[in-house]
Amino acid sequence: MAKILIAEEIAQNGVELLRNAGHEVIVELNPTPERLLELMADVEGVVIRSATKVNKEVLEGSPKLKVVGRAGIGLDNVDVKVATQRGVMVVNAPQSNILSAAEHAIALLLAQARNIPQAHNSLVQGKWERSKFQGVELYGKTMGIIGLGRIGALVAQRCLAFGMTLVAYDPYISQERAEKMGVQLQSLEDLIHSADFISIHLPKSKETLGLINKDLLAQAKNGVRIINASRGGIVDEDALYDAISSGKVGGAALDVFSEEPPHGSPLVGHPQVVVTPHLGASTAEAQDKAGLTIAEQLLLAFSNEFVPFAVNINASEASPTIKPFLGIAEALGRFLGSISDSLPSSIQIEYQGSIASEDSRILTLSAIKGLFAAGTNEPVSYVNAPQLAAERGLEISETTSSTPKDFVSLISIRSPEHSVSGTTIGKSNTPKIVEVDGHAVEVPPAKYMLVVKNDDRPGKIGLVGTLLGEAGISISSMGVGPTGTGGTALMIIATDREIPLEITEQLSGSEGIIYAKSVSCEDQ
Repeated sequence: MAKILIAEEIAQNGVELLRNAGHEVIVELNPTPERLLELMADVEGVVIRSATKVNKEVLEGSPKLKVVGRAGIGLDNVDVKVATQRGVMVVNAPQSNILSAAEHAIALLLAQARNIPQAHNSLVQGKWERSKFQGVELYGKTMGIIGLGRIGALVAQRCLAFGMTLVAYDPYISQERAEKMGVQLQSLEDLIHSADFISIHLPKSKETLGLINKDLLAQAKNGVRIINASRGGIVDEDALYDAISSGKVGGAALDVFSEEPPHGSPLVGHPQVVVTPHLGASTAEAQDKAGLTIAEQLLLAFSNEFVPFAVNINASEASPTIKPFLGIAEALGRFLGSISDSLPSSIQIEYQGSIASEDSRILTLSAIKGLFAAGTNEPVSYVNAPQLAAERGLEISETTSSTPKDFVSLISIRSPEHSVSGTTIGKSNTPKIVEVDGHAVEVPPAKYMLVVKNDDRPGKIGLVGTLLGEAGISISSMGVGPTGTGGTALMIIATDREIPLEITEQLSGSEGIIYAKSVSCEDQ
């Protein structure tokens, strides 16, 4: 039986499930980093929530550790890469709070539409102000859903029951799947123009930070109402306050804020804004589900059974030939996802050379996982990546060729719009990207990359280098290659930090530049 540490509070039924199975369970809540290191030296499993950091230091100081269980969805506090390298399974509870989060968004929607908190406060103060709190009906109104993942889909179902017209923006959802849900896909700009209500269901990332900003709100239908129960920072709160104050936006309901608690935010206390203190997952059922689910996952892991919510894999299960290619396969998927404007309708994965004769299924899973991790708000694992592909209409095909071309082994991923190839080089199996969109290059995948395709004529490298230098961005590595037929060239530049949007926009608008994209091959 295993020794398991419960480092943060979970539902008691989860603790009892582990104990009843015969495992030794130690409950020491919220240990200091120093105390955590002491406790982890002798345990095989640990259960955490969002506060405890299972970082490289903790993992390296846990020689017996086999499983990390996150009783919730996010894994920002777990170094999954190091855990995978050490053969430690990481599991989470990705579906534990989605229903609670969706219901809270609906609660905010109704509260905002009918001024329920304001009317309640007025009445308990002894006032009777019926005319002051006149609301609006949902029936017949257009609901714009930004992010149509699991939570967004649940919100859509419930809005249909109110008789609302549904439009959505999500580049990683196929039109066919949206139609089955009764939703019309639109561009973000079209959604902003047409929606009476907007509900946001996105992760916070470099692409979504400040997405709902001053310029976008200026394009909105007059009187639109904004609901955000996803992540703080996606809505520019100053811009939202100004838009409400001017009458452009009719009101808002917010469960999340850029800074939590939102000290000094003018939105808190505004008469047209409903606020709650990040309660999306705060239901007894969600907490019970998270604790019970994570306990069930640990039981399966310690019984050497299939673990449905494992977010990583044991690399030791891959053959010695395949194992060095796991990292580059995922990096190629992330690269393709980053360079694409939306989810491709299909991808073809080709294995050439020595890896073509091996069982490549684990590499395909890595590539799909990377593709979805780059562009979707869904928690992505090796287990659920194929399900996400099926749900979102992504067609996947594989081809093999045992005859090597330029490399001993090569992985290529192609969509209708883009292609990328990679391999590993040398005794250390250093990963390299060696082809993008028909251009031969050689550059290691990196966290921050700039990809520029341009007419093949002098001055383009200098233009890019000047812009990066003026922005104080250092170049870590660079690959440049023309097409075999000539006419265009491509640059891939790895940098020391994220490429600002204004640089890619300036490059894209420059003469002779076909496209400029900010790409990442790692978590950010």
